[in-house]
Amino acid sequence: MALGFVLGMRHSTDADHVVAIMTIVSRQRSIKPATWVGVLWGLGHSFTIFVVGVAIILFNVVIPPRIGLAMELAVAVMLILLGVLNLTGVMRWVTERVTPSSLIHSHVHRHGDLVHAHPHLHLGAHYEHHHENARLGRLSLMMKRLGLYHIVRPFVIGIVHGLAGSAAIALLVLATIHDASWGLVYLVVFGVGTIVGMLLITTAMAASFVYTGSRFARLDRHLATIAGIISFGFGCFLVVQIGFVEGLFTSAPHWVPH
Repeated sequence: MALGFVLGMRHSTDADHVVAIMTIVSRQRSIKPATWVGVLWGLGHSFTIFVVGVAIILFNVVIPPRIGLAMELAVAVMLILLGVLNLTGVMRWVTERVTPSSLIHSHVHRHGDLVHAHPHLHLGAHYEHHHENARLGRLSLMMKRLGLYHIVRPFVIGIVHGLAGSAAIALLVLATIHDASWGLVYLVVFGVGTIVGMLLITTAMAASFVYTGSRFARLDRHLATIAGIISFGFGCFLVVQIGFVEGLFTSAPHWVPH
């Protein structure tokens, strides 16, 4: 179980995972939202790993090579799409249109001699006033700050990444753990390790982007472009690797889950 947790953290550092998350986080200038991106990605990834892993471990489902390669190709296509969206500015445009950050902000209030600040939530013509630790807890407030788009996007990306790695992880469990119950527990522990690992990675990325943005303004303007180029280039590399080297686009695909 301890090994599963460590391997889950290690799994979060795979190149395709880091590149995809970097493309999203490159536009973040706050550490907390970026941390939630990592957590949501890890939840989506762990969900797919568990679902596919259960099918393989309990029902002996066999994934044909062409389907396995197609699952991995989905990651390459997603990286290319993320890169294009970043380079064309579409991702920034969508973010500006759907981010509810303008709806939530802080005001300074005076109550007698006491002056303090707390967040307000504006919804159209309705104005709701919330004190800290009131009806909206910290988690609820953070979810509202992120918005549905920023919650769904990393979760879906995590699901796609989970498809690419689920077969290899489940086969590893079958080879080393012969008790199905412990195998399922291993998948859960592996998923928790992946979430923790990606949380640390996104936090470190966000901290570095925040530092860069405050010290090197000229470089800060190009971070998203650099991330988009890396994502697009790495996605194209994976398409060639999966499509021709591993044979998805040929008559004889040879898939080795990794």
